[in-house]
Amino acid sequence: MHAFIPAILRQKMTAQQTSSPQTSIREDILRFLLKRGTATASAIASHLQITPQAVRRHLKTLESSELIEHQVSQASIGRPNHLYQLSRQGREHFPDQYDQFALSLLNTVADTLGPEQVSQLLKHQWQRKAKEYKECLGDAPLKDRMQTLVKLRQAEGYMAECHRAEEADAADSALDSALDSAFVITEYNCAIAHIAESYPTVCGHELTMFAIALPDCSVERTHWLVGGEHQCGYLVKTKEKQAPEAKP
Repeated sequence: MHAFIPAILRQKMTAQQTSSPQTSIREDILRFLLKRGTATASAIASHLQITPQAVRRHLKTLESSELIEHQVSQASIGRPNHLYQLSRQGREHFPDQYDQFALSLLNTVADTLGPEQVSQLLKHQWQRKAKEYKECLGDAPLKDRMQTLVKLRQAEGYMAECHRAEEADAADSALDSALDSAFVITEYNCAIAHIAESYPTVCGHELTMFAIALPDCSVERTHWLVGGEHQCGYLVKTKEKQAPEAKP
């Protein structure tokens, strides 16, 4: 399904390189909203280090293009805030369009051979992908494997990040080792969004894929785009080793 992703990403990079400064700022605004979910003009201005007046001009252009939308949040004191977020069209601005052909193909399989064959096809696809991931990740320390996994996902069109899960108590003397055993993968767009909407079981296969690729870890979904959240998230934790049973 992902065979021609690199070409699409190269086209997008070329388009960005030839864009005007004004277009570049609007792209930065869209990417910021993709990651944040919602934000005020002031928050966007602070992030981009430009004036709120300049940001509002760009927001007006983006809203006219139907790439963003806003809702009014009434503050306790003062003027109401406008909270901006990506529209559906704005989300589709990011690289997730190449799955349209795959979705059409799956629909054809479902119509011709039945939905059970689609389920088997998707399961086989994720099993193969899990094997590829596992081979790429090897047996390196978990921190290194997480960085490699994120790069693999980015190459497939996901806007992915990874950071350590801050679960340990700061006063714990084993803080560093505890943090190096738990990571959060965040994906702000879905490279197979249209497939996931029509066949949400692929998300379950994806979760299983991560678990197979990381056999010494437990993988838990923390956020889900298909469920209405603005990102997908996965908590990856090293499994606790069980002590060997005492001999009688």
